[in-house]
Formats: sequence, structure tokens, C-alpha cells
Amino acid sequence: MGKTWIRRRIGWLFLTGFAGLATGYLLWGPTAAQVDAHQTEEGYSLKFRTSQTDMQVYEEGEWRPYFVKGINLGASLPGRYPGELPIAKEDYLRWFGMMHELGTRAVRIYTIHQPVFYEALVEFNRKHANDPLYLIQGIWSPEEALIEKKDAFLPEIRTEFRNEIEYAVGAVYGDITIPERSGKASGTYSANAGPYLLAWHIGTEWDPEMVKITNEKRAEEPRYQGDHFQASAEASAFESWLAEMLDLAAEQEAMRGWQHPVTFTNWVTTDPLEHPGEPMLHEDMVSVDPTHIEPIRWEAGYFAAYHVYPYYPDLFRYDVSLQNVRNQKGEVDTYKAYLRKLREHHSEMPVMVTEFGVPSSVGAAHRGLLGRDQGGHDEREQGQINADLLREIYEEGYAGAILFTWQDEWFKRTWNTMRFELPEENRAYWKNELTNESFFGLLAMDAGLENILSIDGDVEDWDKLKDNVKKHMNGTMPGIRGMWMTHDEAYVYFLLRLEQPLRPEREHVVIGIDTIPGGNREAQELPGLRLDEGLEAMIRLGDSDESEVKIASNYDFHKRLYGKRYGMLPYPDEEQRDNSGLFLPWKLAVSLEMSPPDTKTTHPLEEMTVGQLRRGTTVPGKQGYSSQANWETRGEWLELRVPWMLLGFTDPSTSRVMRYPSGEGSLTSTESEGIRVLAMLQEKAEGSIKGVRAGQIIRLTELDRYSWPVWSLPRFSERKKESFSLYQKALDSIPTYR
Repeated sequence: MGKTWIRRRIGWLFLTGFAGLATGYLLWGPTAAQVDAHQTEEGYSLKFRTSQTDMQVYEEGEWRPYFVKGINLGASLPGRYPGELPIAKEDYLRWFGMMHELGTRAVRIYTIHQPVFYEALVEFNRKHANDPLYLIQGIWSPEEALIEKKDAFLPEIRTEFRNEIEYAVGAVYGDITIPERSGKASGTYSANAGPYLLAWHIGTEWDPEMVKITNEKRAEEPRYQGDHFQASAEASAFESWLAEMLDLAAEQEAMRGWQHPVTFTNWVTTDPLEHPGEPMLHEDMVSVDPTHIEPIRWEAGYFAAYHVYPYYPDLFRYDVSLQNVRNQKGEVDTYKAYLRKLREHHSEMPVMVTEFGVPSSVGAAHRGLLGRDQGGHDEREQGQINADLLREIYEEGYAGAILFTWQDEWFKRTWNTMRFELPEENRAYWKNELTNESFFGLLAMDAGLENILSIDGDVEDWDKLKDNVKKHMNGTMPGIRGMWMTHDEAYVYFLLRLEQPLRPEREHVVIGIDTIPGGNREAQELPGLRLDEGLEAMIRLGDSDESEVKIASNYDFHKRLYGKRYGMLPYPDEEQRDNSGLFLPWKLAVSLEMSPPDTKTTHPLEEMTVGQLRRGTTVPGKQGYSSQANWETRGEWLELRVPWMLLGFTDPSTSRVMRYPSGEGSLTSTESEGIRVLAMLQEKAEGSIKGVRAGQIIRLTELDRYSWPVWSLPRFSERKKESFSLYQKALDSIPTYR
């Protein structure tokens, strides 16, 4: 055993106290021998190491090349934010079992979790000693301070990150008490999960402007030379700073007698490649190159880790240099081409993709080639795309693939919907189907009624609802015999009883929605009809290509923001008038207008329609099944669910809707007294509404309102998505040992 290690070990024992060591190692944690670890000449235990371009695992007395099949795990639940650390030990234990069933053998967390996480991991792995679930421990960098101050070398940033590294290593090895900190994990850590560690993964996605300015400000800083990691002669100042942080993580772990592979977070925006086809200068501003950092006296090794999605940045669509590779289907595949180039750059070290995937959301935020958009997928499409991406990562010689992510997280925000979610602090209380970031999980977090009300046209599940949950509404016209409504944290539900089964080739069902004063009192969708109060939204159901929600033109969030405020879209005066009579398709921006000097060339704003309502069923196995089905009929019954935001709601938990323009530039919300609904049957040929005479006035103000109490504790339930089984099959098809 090396003298250096002995000195550090003795010093650590005096610092922590032998009682804490005994608790961590004897009561909670397994010994090195119990997990079949390799012993180095210096006395360190190794379970994983890097070798050339492979990750290796030590099993049955030998090192074997190992492909890491992992999944990322967030720290939130519906109605709660990550800083609240709401996940209980029984949640972790249940999830670990499901991850194991999925076929993953590594879970990556981004930051320190509460002590119960490590306790649950040790407990689970004791029961699966021959096939454990390994941990990739992330260490969160001072992201906000780095972005704000743009100098990684500032003493307060350096100190904060160093403290976090020391806390993280102590948490994993179960020998630390972390003081209470706002929004961060704390408490006494006594479960030794160190023998189940696979790797350390420090930092977050680096802001390119911060990296660039740090490099300029600190160009004269000496290149870091540590005991276990050093910056090479080619390293930038920021890369040298990273070498110091990696070295500290290694130093802290060495004091515990272990070594594990180490990496730092990186992404396409700060990769070391050149991207001549990337339109945004910001996305190819600066590089952070893992090859400029070298491990020394660290037998566990070092690898590169990247977050790589097929839709961001825009180089995946525009860079001609990536359009020279075809996938197994014969398609031009820029994602596969990028993986190949990135792998080639790191020719002497392993590389993992530690984030990838697509969400199962109605909304989308970016376009990708081959239909790999950031959203707009049902669960089957999500599973198929994730499976394809996994296979390509494996085919291109990567050391592992860590899918993003395990569970859906309602609190997440996205650039193209966050301005419409007001107040933003209530975002976690409801499930916005238009916010794609909330739907990357393989484990759905369904709203309260999603596991009760199946969209299939069958009224049996409605019959089980209590009268205080559903309400009979009186806003029906000839052709409609009755209407009922209910809601949960994701949808407003409608049940209509028609006079006869719907004939989509001959007629539409039209449903007008009123939430606040204003809107369209007349419209081409309402021929011959005048209302005494306006409508904010119009729902039309019929053929598949015409079933959608439209929004009153002067109420249109999208046009008000990108047309009136930013001038990226035409927004004629006639569309901005109250009672314009126009209902417009519900759209989201998927790429903003880009022009020099921020970009190399000019690109117009891109948008996509998100108000389409899919006919089908949410009952798995039935014909027409889709996780995104909105409506279906059975005989005279029609069942429909509509996402809250499509009806104008910015926060249904407090009944807030978007306010009409009132002179101020920003979008603001106001409280709604509830939803008034008018349901009609419209003949396609004549365009007339059944039973309505020309000029007839309907007193909308005399109709019932559907209202509900405020909520702050949302109801939710877990469910394996259809993508779970599809991804499970993909994992099973890929060898664990290369």
C-alpha cells in the first residue's frame, strides 16, 4: 500500500472520526470484496476504469469492456420543485426496481440527493448483489453565478464548487453531515454507496459566453498541475479550471480508498468541433475540449461526456458537412454523422452520450431531421425515436448512453411556452401538454383523471364520477341532447350526447369557449348566429384534418408576442380588433427569426400548429390507440379532452387566463370566473348550424359556468409509458459487454 495513500487516509480518519467511518462502512455499506473490486498496488479499490476508448468493469477477477446503459433521474414530483427534494425512500426503491426491469444498469443524478436516495440504492443493491444498479453521481456547478459573473476563477465561485464536490463525495460514501442549505440536499449521510459508483460527472452545460470571457480574463493563469489531473499545454483557462475541479473530486475519493472514472458535463454548444453550417454564432463561439485535460496517477481513468440531442442546435438541420452519412434505413442522418465526428476527435479516450432523447408532448420547441423534433410525439413515437438514437450511439463506438429522462417533471419550462404560464411560480401545480420539457420521461406522471377517464366514447367511466366532480351544462343547441364537463390538472373533459351518431363526412360538432369578457360574438364558424358575449376559443370536430382548437385572433398569444411585440409575424389590424370574427390556428414558435450579427445568415421565424385534436382512444391495445388521443365517439356519445392552455389558461390551479390586450407591452393574466360552453352541430354542405335561423341571438351570459376550487396539491399517478417497453426492447438488443 502506497505511503501517500496511507498519510491521506490517516488524516481523513482524524478529520471525520472513527465512529462515522464505522457507521458508513460497517453498518450501511458493502466492502470492496463484497462488490468484487480490483485492488491496485497502492491499495485503491476499482470497480470501473477506462481503457483506450472503452469503459471496463471488473467482474469475476477480470476486466471486461462494458457499454453503460443508463438513465437520468430528476429530483421533483408533480406539485413540487427540485429544491424541495420531495422524493421519498419508497419512491426510489420502486423506481430502482422499474429501472432494473427496463434494462438500465446505471442511474445518473445531477446533484446531491437527500440521504434516503443513497440508503435506498444500497438497500436495493444488497438484494441484487449479482446485478446491481450503478450510480453516476453528478456534482452541480454554481451555474447561475457563472452565467452572471462570467469568471470561473472568482474566489466565491471556486469555493462554492469545491464545497459542493466535497459534499458530494461525502454523500456517496456516507460519511458526512451536510448543513441545511436553501434548495439543496442536507442531513446526515451514513449509507456507503461508493462501491456501487460507476463514475463522477461534474458540472452543468457551460454557457459559451462565460467560457469565452473566463478564457480572456484568465489567459495568464498558470495551467493546473494536480496530483491526479492536470491541464495540458493546449488547455484554455477554463479547461485548466475544470482540471482543478476534477482533481479535487479524485483527491476526495482517494481519501476513501477508492477510484472511479471521472468526467465533466459538456454539450454540442461547447464541443471541440467546428460547425460551418451552424447559423447561430453563439452556438459555435468557443470550445471546451476534454482532450486538453490529462489524468495522472488515476488508474480509474477519465472519459468525455456530452449531451447530444437530434434537434439542437440548428446545425443538425443546416450543416452540410453532416449530410454525408446514411443510417441503416438509407436516410441522410446528421445525428449519426455528428456522433461519428465527435467520436473521431476523442480517438484515445472513451466518450459517453449522457443525455439524449425526445419528449412525448403535444407542444414542440425545435425541429429536427427525420421527424426527430423536440416534441409533438406520442409515446409510441417517443419510444421508437429513442430506440433509434440509442442504436446509433452504440454503433458509433460510444462507451455508454444515458437516456433523458426517467420521470416526467411538471415544473419544467420551455422558451416558447414559459411566457404564457402565468404566474410562473405555479408551473409545477399543473401539467401543460404544450411544454415539451415536462414530457421526456419514460415514467408518466399522469394528472388526476387520466387513469380514470379513458377517451373511447364509452360513458361507463363518467358514470362512476361523483356529481361534485362532473357537471351537467345547459349550453346545448339542437343536435346536442346533453353535455357534461369535468377537469383535472392536465385537461378539460367534455361528454356530449348527440341526437344521432356523428357523421364526420357530413357534419361538424362545434364547441365555443368563453372564459372572460371579450372575444368573437360572430364568426364564419357560427353562420346566422350572434352572441351577447364573445368566445376566446372554438373547437371543431369532424374529419381528422379539420379537428382542432382555434383561438380568437385578437386573443392569440402567439401573434401578440411574435407579431405585435417583436414584429416577426404579420398581424393585420383586422385580426387585432375585438369581435374580429376570426379564429386562428393555435401555433407555437419553434425557431425565432435570426439575422446578423447574431447569425451568419437570415432565417425567418418558424412555427407549428399545436391545436389539432386527434381522434382515437387512450386505451392501450385498442384500434386507434394513441397517448395523445383527444376525442372519440361511440354511438350517440362523444368524449373529448382539451389541454388547458389551448383554452387560454395560463394557470388553471388558480383559474387564471390570458388577459386581452390592454395597452401594456407584456402578456398578463387575469382570473376567470369559469368556462361557459356552447355546443352545436353544423352541416358541412350548407355551413349552417342545425336549428338556427339567420340573425338569431344566443344569450351566452345566461349559460352556466363550469368552475372549480383552487388547488395547490395536484393529484397524480405513475404509469409506464408505451415508450418504456419499446426502449426496453432496444436496450435488450444491445450487448452489455463489447
